[in-house]
Amino acid sequence: MASSSSLFLLCFILCFSSLSVSFSKLVLFPLTHSLSKTQFNNTHHLLKSTSTRSSIRFHRHHKKHQQPQYSISLSPGSDYTLSFTLGSNPPQPISLYMDTGSDLVWFPCSPFECILCEGKSTTTTTPPKVSKNATVSCKSRACSAAHSSISTSDLCAISRCPLDAIETSDCSSFSCPPFYYAYGDGSLIGRLYKDSLSVPTSVPSLVLPNFTFGCAHTALGEPVGVAGFGPGLLSLPAQLATLSPQLGNRFSYCLVSHSFNQDRVHRPSPLILGRYDDKEKRDSGNDRAEFVYTDMLVNPSHPYYYCVGLEGISIGKRNIPAPEILKRVDGSGSGGTVVDSGTTFTMLPASLYDSVVAEFDKRVGRVHKRASDVEEKTGLGPCYYYDGKVVNVPAVILHFVGNGSSVALPRRNYFYEFLDGDKKMNVGCLMLMNGGDDEELSGGPGAILGNYQQQGFEVVYDLEKKRVGFARRQCSSLWDRLNRGL
Repeated sequence: MASSSSLFLLCFILCFSSLSVSFSKLVLFPLTHSLSKTQFNNTHHLLKSTSTRSSIRFHRHHKKHQQPQYSISLSPGSDYTLSFTLGSNPPQPISLYMDTGSDLVWFPCSPFECILCEGKSTTTTTPPKVSKNATVSCKSRACSAAHSSISTSDLCAISRCPLDAIETSDCSSFSCPPFYYAYGDGSLIGRLYKDSLSVPTSVPSLVLPNFTFGCAHTALGEPVGVAGFGPGLLSLPAQLATLSPQLGNRFSYCLVSHSFNQDRVHRPSPLILGRYDDKEKRDSGNDRAEFVYTDMLVNPSHPYYYCVGLEGISIGKRNIPAPEILKRVDGSGSGGTVVDSGTTFTMLPASLYDSVVAEFDKRVGRVHKRASDVEEKTGLGPCYYYDGKVVNVPAVILHFVGNGSSVALPRRNYFYEFLDGDKKMNVGCLMLMNGGDDEELSGGPGAILGNYQQQGFEVVYDLEKKRVGFARRQCSSLWDRLNRGL
C-alpha cells in the first residue's frame, strides 16, 4: 500500500499539475459548438448550407474507386470543436472539429496554404510549427494506417530506403511519405509527426506524449483540422487506450440543445473519456435515465465508422419498419446506420424517408398549410406555416436492433420552428433528410444519425463491449455535476 502511494506521489511530481492518464478514471473535455449565424444572411441560408453539407458528407461514403475518405470540411453552425496545445517549447494552441466519423487527428501546420477557402470558417489560432525531427518512420503501423494499409515495404521504397535495408527491416530512419486525402468538397496533403498533445481545458488536464498526428501544409477547401474519434489505429481514443485502456476504451458526449441559437447555450457540451459512477444515474428524472444500448455492427469495408442497426421509426403510434439495408451490413460493406458527431441532420434511404414523411404529413398537413417555398430554400421538408403553436406534431421514436433499444426524440430534435422572414409567418420543418434511392447507397452506410438528433442525449461509445448507448440528459447539468465531482 505504501509503495503504491509513493509511486503516485512520484508520478504527480514528474507531471507537475497534470494528472497522469494512468491514474484517472475519467477525463472531461469541453466541446464548443461552432455557432456562427453571422456568416449567414438568414435562417433559410443557414439551414440550406447545413442540409447541403449533411447530404455531401453522407453521399461521399458511397463514392467508388477513390482513396478511402474520412471527414469532409464541416459547416459553421453545425459542429463541435476541441482545444489542444501541441508540444511544450513553447506550447502551441490548436482548435479542431471533433468527429466520430474519422480516425485521424490532423490540422494545418505552418506554413499553410488553403486553396478556395475564402468565406469558410477558420480558427483564430496561427497554424503551429512542427519539428522536422518528429517525423514518423515508414516502417511504423501508423504510416501504413495513414496510407490505407499499404505495406510498410512499399512505403519505405517510396521513401527511397535502399532495398537491402528494406529486406533487413532497417528503414527506421526513413520518414513516412506524404499522404493524400480526398473529401466531399476538399482535400489535403499531409505528413505524419509525433509530439506531445495536451488538453489544458480538460479536467484533469491531459497530456499525451508521442502522439501521432497528420500535419497539412496544403489543403483545398479545408481550413480547419479534425480530431478523429473513430475506431481506427490513429484516432484519439485508440492512441489514448495504449496509455490508459480505462480512458480510451469508452467515451461519451452530451450535446447541449441549441436550435442554432447561441443564447440557449450557457455551458459547453461535455465530452467524457472513461467511465463515471453509473449508480448516480438510477435516481428519478431525465438527468438520471438509464442507457439504452444497441450493438455495433462490424464493417470491414468501412472500419472507421461506428455502425449500428435500425429496426424502424415510429411516427405517432405507427411503427414504420426500416429496410433490410439499415438492419445489418452485408459482405460488400453496404448497410447499417452510422452514429456520427460530424454530420448535422439524420439521413435516411428514400424508401424509409418517404414513408416517414407521408405519415408525418398525414397528421400535420391536414391542419397546417405546406410551406413548399421554404422547403426549396432550406433543403428540408416537409415544412408548414402555422399561427401560434403547432399542437399536432406526432412523436418520433427510433427503434434500434436489440431488445428495448428504442430512443424517443424530443420534439426540438426533429421539428425546427422559426420565423420566415420573407412572409413574416411562423414555420416548422421536419429535420430528417432524404439520403437517396436505396440502390444508390450500395457500398456504404444506409443511413446516418446526425448530431442535431443527438442533442439532449448522452451518447456513449463502449469500445470494449462493442455497443453504442443513448440516455436522455440535461447536458448543462451533467457538465456542472461532473465538474463538481472532479
